[in-house]
Amino acid sequence: MSIHRINLPHTGPQRLPFYLAAEEWIARNLPSGEYFFAWQVAPSVICGRHQEAAVEIDLDFCHRNNIGIYRRKSGGGAVYADMNNIMFSYVGPAAAVQDAFDHYTSRVVGALRQLGLEAEPSGRNDILIGGRKVAGNAFWRCGDRCIVHGTMLYDTDDYAMSHALTPSRAKLLSHKVLSVQSRVTTIKSYRPSLSLDDFMSHILDTVCSGSVDLPAVALPAIKDIEREYYVENFASASAAIDVVHVEGVGNIYLNVKSSGNTIEEVCLSGDFFCHGDLEGSLRRLRGITVAEDAIERALGTTPVVASLDNAHLARLIVNRHQS
Repeated sequence: MSIHRINLPHTGPQRLPFYLAAEEWIARNLPSGEYFFAWQVAPSVICGRHQEAAVEIDLDFCHRNNIGIYRRKSGGGAVYADMNNIMFSYVGPAAAVQDAFDHYTSRVVGALRQLGLEAEPSGRNDILIGGRKVAGNAFWRCGDRCIVHGTMLYDTDDYAMSHALTPSRAKLLSHKVLSVQSRVTTIKSYRPSLSLDDFMSHILDTVCSGSVDLPAVALPAIKDIEREYYVENFASASAAIDVVHVEGVGNIYLNVKSSGNTIEEVCLSGDFFCHGDLEGSLRRLRGITVAEDAIERALGTTPVVASLDNAHLARLIVNRHQS
């Protein structure tokens, strides 16, 4: 199936949530098919849907340096973006998390290899060049479609990125690095003579085989969706009590409130991806005995967290209760 390039209406500079809202409008309104577009924003940090912002982001540094802070509806970790790098958005048919990542990243990796870059997919959702991360992606299911979006580091402000993002030591060590800077690389470092505009054109021309104009009449609806992204107050975010790093899944921040041996509430956050309604699944645990089999039955057979079976999640909850 061919991927159509989306030509956004000329609207001038927009804040990051505008483009997330555009993705959602496309997923809910355009005919079945695959769609792709690129965009850029002023310095911004965007954290995953279930992530603890106060843990992964230096909120004070961002506020002092006019770096916007936003939360997206997809899972995954926090990323830094500015006008030196490119954001890509893909909308396609509903698929399992890893299938969607594999389909999308294979197209982008192919485009990078055409430039002579030794690009390769890595882990759940990254793209590497020379063993270092040049792109990270996130996923969420929107109705009967899936959205994959992420960064492509043409270039970046190392100082701003390393100070805005504060990933846990466990997360860095899981990638065998000690800092954000040592984990990433850029297109410009490999192809210094290739301009950002030419690089963006190459990706769009290689990944896409047709184009669709997004109608200007969609803008009011997109603006309505955009407002949803400004509701949450990130400054008041507080970290959950315990963090567990699960290989192939991500960091899980877990807090269990109980009365005796009965669950009152389970708080679960982190940079993982979900299959469905995380909050609804956790509500089913209220009033359940803190026992692995009881928790697993309440969660059902569909994994709540991608790449983590519910038996493992139940074990983590019981362990957290007992600690």
